[in-house]
Amino acid sequence: MPMPLIDLAAYATHVDDSRGRLLDIPSASVEIGGYDPRSPFQRDRDRIIHCSAFRRLKHKTQVFIYHEGDYFRTRLTHSLEVAQITRAICRQLRLDDDLAEAIALAHDLGHTPFGHAGETELDDAMRDVGGFDHNEQTIRILTKLEHCYADFDGLNLTWESLEGIVKHNGPDADPRPTVIALDQAFSLDLNSYASLEAQVAALSDDIAYISHDCDDGIRAGLLDPDAMLDLPLAGPILTDLKSRYGTLETSRLVHELTRRLISLAVSDLVEESLRRLNDHAPKSADDARHAGRPLIGFSDQMAKDLEVMRGFLFTAVWRHYKVNRMTSKAKRVMRQLYDLFMAQTNTLPQDWQMVDGTPILDLSHADRARHVADYLASMTDRYAMMEYERLFDLGPILR
Repeated sequence: MPMPLIDLAAYATHVDDSRGRLLDIPSASVEIGGYDPRSPFQRDRDRIIHCSAFRRLKHKTQVFIYHEGDYFRTRLTHSLEVAQITRAICRQLRLDDDLAEAIALAHDLGHTPFGHAGETELDDAMRDVGGFDHNEQTIRILTKLEHCYADFDGLNLTWESLEGIVKHNGPDADPRPTVIALDQAFSLDLNSYASLEAQVAALSDDIAYISHDCDDGIRAGLLDPDAMLDLPLAGPILTDLKSRYGTLETSRLVHELTRRLISLAVSDLVEESLRRLNDHAPKSADDARHAGRPLIGFSDQMAKDLEVMRGFLFTAVWRHYKVNRMTSKAKRVMRQLYDLFMAQTNTLPQDWQMVDGTPILDLSHADRARHVADYLASMTDRYAMMEYERLFDLGPILR
């Protein structure tokens, strides 16, 4: 087993204590007579990076649909940025950054095209069969829908990665069917908190999207930096930049704002988390899981300031009329595709008309809806728009 690059704390997840994988199958390099120097968590990270669902994040919306501009975040660049912040924090807290990186990279795999607008519409369309949730869809991808390996469906990740992905937002008191099935096969202790590494990944997501949506909003012309001067965090940064440098070109301004927002939030999170860890003194990763509260977190003041920033972005960016127009289109695309595929299953691609050898028409209504949702959720923004054009455009039939 390779030695970790840092001296892990007692409360970190130690790879030697891993609960393993559901299927104990050696890596390819071992199978062909070689030696795999990677830890199990490093292998998890690599499996995630090399899977098709991860590649599709390149053309899935974060806030702006991909064709709005080349510089705006996509789900892929967002996931990479979350992973980078996660690793930086874990190094300072002496946690296993490989495990945390795997969780960060996988956390958005289940998103539909068109971001939360697509998810909201698909959830509403499926209300009679339990709805749709991107976190559950991530687990479906990781345990069933990825068909990379000859020996199994999914990615066969370690218990620690799956547990962290399922519970990165806290204990799961109301698990969805896919999570229930996984828990029955590979008990995830759903009523406890996740590992500290998963807690770091969850809050790194908050840091990333709040800071980077400021960046994208200004670049898109939806945000005027002067309108942010009274905000906590962003306001003092912008005031300091103006006093130091005068008027900066937009590219320099947004980069300086973004990196300073991230630095402030990361520094606060590390300081507050160390305080909580010192107070609680967990002696193992399981001690931290059963602490009864998150041991990774922001100070009260930082949490309030970030909530103010989130509220501002909700109004100024996420509900800007230009974004609303795009959202409205996206919802119509998702709903009409779903309704068509449910009513006329023979319009699905040939390889989607069977499920484990069973024709889709022979499935129950609920199973058919879940299968259609798997197809829709797998789409990129671009592919969903192409499918919509192929099926609803009254132009030439053969394309």
